[in-house]
Amino acid sequence: MAQRLHQFVSESSRGRRLSRAAREAPATTLGPWQLVELAAEGSFSRVFRAQPAGSAGGACYAVKQLKEEFQDDPRAVSLLRREARVGRTLSNPHLTPVLDFHVDTAPYYVVMPWLDGASLSAELAAVAAPVLTSHALWIARQVAQGLAAVDEAGWMHGDVKPANIMISPVGHVTLVDLGLARRPADEDQGSAAVLVGTPWYMAPETLLGVGRSDIRSDIYSLGVVLYEMLAGRRPFTAIDAAELVTAHRTGPIVQLRELAPTVPPELAKLVHAMLAREPLRRPQNAREVVNRLVALEVAYLDEELSRAVDSAGDRDD
Repeated sequence: MAQRLHQFVSESSRGRRLSRAAREAPATTLGPWQLVELAAEGSFSRVFRAQPAGSAGGACYAVKQLKEEFQDDPRAVSLLRREARVGRTLSNPHLTPVLDFHVDTAPYYVVMPWLDGASLSAELAAVAAPVLTSHALWIARQVAQGLAAVDEAGWMHGDVKPANIMISPVGHVTLVDLGLARRPADEDQGSAAVLVGTPWYMAPETLLGVGRSDIRSDIYSLGVVLYEMLAGRRPFTAIDAAELVTAHRTGPIVQLRELAPTVPPELAKLVHAMLAREPLRRPQNAREVVNRLVALEVAYLDEELSRAVDSAGDRDD
């Protein structure tokens, strides 16, 4: 298990952001799309800023193409085909739609809207501290809304993590990268998640191969993300894959309010429920998580408003 885990690489549709020098590549075309610049790179694919060939307008699309060395790799091709299939069937403001694709023969690629903003992973790295509770609720609730659409269509996302959560300049959140999405009953696709996914955010049943993964596994992953936003660190502090497996199996999770005492008790309770080792002890569907986060968001904002009014009254006195 440790050997399989230590080289996991994020395959977000944003992937690794590139320097200006790395982005400056000659423009070329891919089918009906003109590739303007190389914007990001993952382990299997590259993402280009693109526009329709012959268009005089600005570049506003993202073309995700398999790298040449993976054009004959069945696993890589399968991931992109799945992203095309799922992205064409799901429609939700918090998911990335697939607008066009070419996945029957090489060159393999999918086309999506270009998303302005930054990933949550970049935001967390920039602040290197817990985010505001109101901001964490705002982000988690929108991710949960995207997951609810995935869940209600009979899928699971399979790779919920900060690198796959895009935040626009106005705060709109989009859950990206559907390459590991799968039907809960498809165990073969579940094994692909273990080989390609990110172990820090995997539910125990996925990481350890015990039981069946389903939307409750995504809920666990979102619980890890929410814990990390509120506490400024992940629930587990393992230094290598072997320790991480042990932590998922038996390791204790530090109570959130011990690390972040200002987190409302009901929010901490929800986070720990999402992180339950047994799927039956977690919220059973994404819509339940949405409803609970909405209620917490409203309650927290009401408390903040009340405190602001009281503070203004004290100043007037």
